[in-house]
Amino acid sequence: EVQLVESGGGLVQAGGSLRLSCAASGFTFDDYAIGWFRQAPGKEREGVSCISSSDGSTYYADSVKGRFTISRDNAKNTVLLQMNSLKPEDTAVYYCAGAPLCKWSLYAMDYWGEGTLVTVSS
Repeated sequence: EVQLVESGGGLVQAGGSLRLSCAASGFTFDDYAIGWFRQAPGKEREGVSCISSSDGSTYYADSVKGRFTISRDNAKNTVLLQMNSLKPEDTAVYYCAGAPLCKWSLYAMDYWGEGTLVTVSS
């Protein structure tokens, strides 16, 4: 079956760093763009970053540009999200998701993980 499993979340102080990992199985990973989304308490789920399957293009929300870096290792069926200079407003459950193309819309994504919690304290 299709699986996306996030890991690497936890509690970190403002200004610190975390690296999230998304491990994929059950589909042709190389053919899929992988995006990261997050949902903060009381907020709607929003797109954070995405990396394409074709040319490796990367996309970032304005709120994380310059602080987060997305990458993929197709040999390991894994996508990483390196998060630096974390802020309390980054606190959220982070989800990875797969689709043929990068899209900001949740509804364009075919596969979802269960999420990993990131908490940034001040």
